[in-house]
Amino acid sequence: MKNGKIALAIVDDHQLVIDGLKSLLNGLDKFTVVAECNRPTEMLRLLHEKHVDILLTDVMMPVMNGAELSKQVREQFPDIKILALSMSGQGDLVNQMIDEANISGYVLKNIGKQEFVTALTKISEGGIYFSQDVLTEMTKAAEVRKENEEINLTAREIEIIKLIEKEYSNRKIADSLFLSERTVETHRKNIFRKTKTSSVIGLIKYAYEHKLI
Repeated sequence: MKNGKIALAIVDDHQLVIDGLKSLLNGLDKFTVVAECNRPTEMLRLLHEKHVDILLTDVMMPVMNGAELSKQVREQFPDIKILALSMSGQGDLVNQMIDEANISGYVLKNIGKQEFVTALTKISEGGIYFSQDVLTEMTKAAEVRKENEEINLTAREIEIIKLIEKEYSNRKIADSLFLSERTVETHRKNIFRKTKTSSVIGLIKYAYEHKLI
């Protein structure tokens, strides 16, 4: 905090988003934007020059995404709190950013001013804030991960699922993995049994839902 105000930095590859966030902050004397840019690499440079309390970062950006930027910020500037903003709350990505960068919050870009200010206020006071939709996605991701662990598909089985998704025949899968067709058929039976599916379409649907492919 500098001069009694919370110093914010904003990075988003769309200037319109940055302008919109600054507009939401108009009239709120508690916060001040001290740095803004459209490129994560440029933000890393600015953070060396400016005192920043909270970094607001987009998640999907070219060259360096928000997850990687957050990780580097955490390593280089451990005192800076991070609020991620995204169009979607991908539960597995949110969990990754929590694990690798210890982010303080994650909100969707469709939230209103009230929730945005609430998030910034809680984070500035040392708390955390995650949008309800994001929390729901995090829970779903955790459930999928737990289910995958319980199903215990082997690396070879997952490899075969990926080839099945490409419409490979048993013979082509066998040739690709240097296995016998009999072995491939055994793997297929085990895969259907473990995933509780009975058709290729059902298996592929399962694989997508559980982030196997």
